[in-house]
Amino acid sequence: MENKKVVARLRRKKRIRSRIQGTPERPRLNVFRSLKHIYAQAVVDTTGRTLVSASTLSPEIRGTLKYAGNVEAAKKVGELIAKKCLEKGIPKVVFDRSGYLYHGRIKALADAARASGLIF
Repeated sequence: MENKKVVARLRRKKRIRSRIQGTPERPRLNVFRSLKHIYAQAVVDTTGRTLVSASTLSPEIRGTLKYAGNVEAAKKVGELIAKKCLEKGIPKVVFDRSGYLYHGRIKALADAARASGLIF
């Protein structure tokens, strides 16, 4: 028997993904959250390519964190993904929260990416 929360999140994710799509001009900023880590990547859906990615397992962040599953870690990942996107010449993205509710770590990542110069 599947977890009701997981099923509900996947249903929300499917509904969101039917409406948004990453293009080369404006890739999709996808977020995945686990209990211990948080991951973000910019994806072009037309070609299926990942342009940039960042997570709490990235070498730039990994050594600086005491615990990688909290809001502070999500803020650092948001700053890192924005920095990498801007270096690649990607100023605008479409935010894909992957069915997660927009609060806590997801909101912290998005706010940090916006504060670092990413537009969405």
